[in-house]
Amino acid sequence: MVVVMSPEATDAEIAHVVERVESVGGEAFVSKGVVRTIIGLVGDIDSFHGLNLRSLPGVADVHRISDPYKLVSRQHHPDRSTVWVGGRTKVPIGPDTFTFIAGPCAVESAQQTLEAAEMARAAGATVLRGGAFKPRTSPYAFQGLGLKGLEILASVSESTGMPVVTEVVDARDVTVVAEHADMLQVGTRNMANFGLLQAVGEVGKPVLLKRGMTATIEEWLMAAEYIAQRGNLDVVLCERGIRTFEESTRNTLDISAVPVVQATSHLPIIVDPSHAGGRRDLVVPLSRAAVAVGADGVIVDVHPDPENALCDGPQAVLGNDLRALAQSVRQLPPVVGRVAAAERVRR
Repeated sequence: MVVVMSPEATDAEIAHVVERVESVGGEAFVSKGVVRTIIGLVGDIDSFHGLNLRSLPGVADVHRISDPYKLVSRQHHPDRSTVWVGGRTKVPIGPDTFTFIAGPCAVESAQQTLEAAEMARAAGATVLRGGAFKPRTSPYAFQGLGLKGLEILASVSESTGMPVVTEVVDARDVTVVAEHADMLQVGTRNMANFGLLQAVGEVGKPVLLKRGMTATIEEWLMAAEYIAQRGNLDVVLCERGIRTFEESTRNTLDISAVPVVQATSHLPIIVDPSHAGGRRDLVVPLSRAAVAVGADGVIVDVHPDPENALCDGPQAVLGNDLRALAQSVRQLPPVVGRVAAAERVRR
């Protein structure tokens, strides 16, 4: 069961609902989004019905949810959500807009990151992605610059005006990453790291949650529920390809996941064509497919010198590929009723 508070509900009214629920032995998890607050209830449903919660001040509605994911379901939230990313500059990710996120897969140096950010911005990107912490399959591969990488990202963000999304791989690092970034990414290898999900849910920054490479859509949405249950409804899902028997691509982009998620969850969903295909020549066509299917954006790797990149160089775009990508994300979204996020940025 969930309680939907009105946009004008006060902290005292929210606290009163929590107090009433706890008075009958239930638990109440308060999750705040941009325009509304949702309270998820755990306990005896019959006891909750006896509280007549719908009559309490500040309560807009009460729903009994059959989906296993209560807070991220569209059963109580029929309108799809928009998540705003950034401080000085706020960029929307959600319905009616198409958000282009781009940058280097890994932060290697201040100069490389600035060059990649300028390439991304010139192509129309409004959010900068870059990895300071890199969970790699091999323990001998480049693992990122850590805190130094975060400082570089913050500096480049200040120079370009682009909000930053970067990955956090350890719950112990959540606070320091949140101090430097505007959005925290939970990568595919950590989608089921429940302690990390709870930690990013509590820190108060938007979260980009990538789908696990072997995860079902329900498992993915349940991972998002862990974040929402800890108080954060500002979650953006990212389809980045799943592991199948096919070996001609790095992963298999599950393009059908976009409309399936949009039918069942109010959370925005974007596509990562770089990690799905793993090949530079696939990024543009997969991005076009993402626009056509109704995704809320794409997140793409760009690099000024892919041949010498320390991470995922073969999938980073530049030159003609980047120009083609820029043209696609500028021209195609209006065809499907979308507006480029750059046109709705708040400064």
